[in-house]
Amino acid sequence: MKNKLKYIDLFSGSGGFSLGFDNKGFQNVFSIDIEPSFCKTYKYNFPKHQLIEKDICNLSDSEISYLKEFDEIDVVIGGPPCQGFSMAGNIGRKFIDDPRNKLFKEFVRVVKLVQPKFFVMENVARLYNHNKGETRNEIIKDFQEIGYKVECKILNSADFGVPQVRKRVIFIGTNQNQNIIFPTNTVRKYLTVKEVLDCFPPLESGEESTIPNHIAMNHSNQMLEKMKYVKDGGCREEIPVDLRPKSGDTRKYIRYKSDEPSVCVTGDMRKIFHYEQNRALTVRELAKLQSYPDDFVFKGSKISQQQQVGNSVPPKMAEAIAEVIIKMSENV
Repeated sequence: MKNKLKYIDLFSGSGGFSLGFDNKGFQNVFSIDIEPSFCKTYKYNFPKHQLIEKDICNLSDSEISYLKEFDEIDVVIGGPPCQGFSMAGNIGRKFIDDPRNKLFKEFVRVVKLVQPKFFVMENVARLYNHNKGETRNEIIKDFQEIGYKVECKILNSADFGVPQVRKRVIFIGTNQNQNIIFPTNTVRKYLTVKEVLDCFPPLESGEESTIPNHIAMNHSNQMLEKMKYVKDGGCREEIPVDLRPKSGDTRKYIRYKSDEPSVCVTGDMRKIFHYEQNRALTVRELAKLQSYPDDFVFKGSKISQQQQVGNSVPPKMAEAIAEVIIKMSENV
C-alpha cells in the first residue's frame, strides 16, 4: 500500500473490527457507538482514534461530512444490530420496513453520503437464508439503489485462525468496476480451546489474578455442585437428574471441548464451563477465544465486558477481510 487506506467503523463496540483493520495498516477516520461502557473500552485501546459516543440516528449528514472532512474514505465497516429478521411470523412485513431494523438503514445512509470505494457489513449467519433469502435480497437491493455492486457470503471465524466456530454473513460492496473477492481459509488446522487457554493461570470460583480481565466468576455452591459432574466436552445430561436444570437452553450447562475450537462466544457465557476447572471462563479467556490480544483491556461491569466480547467481530477474522479490501484497492 502506497498510502494508508482509510476507514470508518459504524457500531464499533469494543473495537474488534477496528483492531483487525488497524493491524493491516488501515487508518481510522472516525468510529461511532452509543454504549458508554463499550466506548470506554474503545477509547482506552484506541486513544488516537476519533470516537463519537452517540446514537447514529442523531448523527446528521452535515456532522458526518465534517467528521470525514476532506478524507477520501476507502471502506466503511460495521455490524448494525438487526432484530426484525430474527422474529418468526413477520407475515406481510419486509425486513427493510421493520422499524427494528432502522440501524441497517443508518448504515446505508452513511455509505450513500460518504461514497466509500468499498463497504463491509457483518451480521449473524441466519440472516442469509431468512425468509427464503428475501431478506438478503432486500439488503442487496438497498445498496444497489445507491450505486453499489454487492455480494455476500457466510464465513467461519475458525478458518482464519480464531479458536472458535463463529459463522457470520459478510456483505461486501463496491462502487468500483471490479470483481468482489472474499477471504478464503488461511489455516491448515483449527486452533483448539486448550491450545489458547492453557497459558492462563488456573483460578477457582471468585478468585482474581493480576492479569487484566482474568477474574473468575463467583459461582453459587449449587452451581459448583452441578458443574463438577460435567466432563470435558460434556453436557447437562451428565448432571444427576435430581440436580439437573429441568428446562432451559441445551447450549448451557456444558463444558468446552478442550481439543476443538470453542462454540460461538456470545454476550452471556456464564453457564458454559472451563474444560477442566470448575468455573465459567473469565472475560480474558473469552476474549482469547475471539482472538483479542492479551494486552487489550475491557472496561465497564463484568456483564458489559462479556457483552463487548460476545458482540465483537473477531480481530483475526477482521484482518482477513481487511486483506481482501487491500487486494481490491490495488486494482482501483
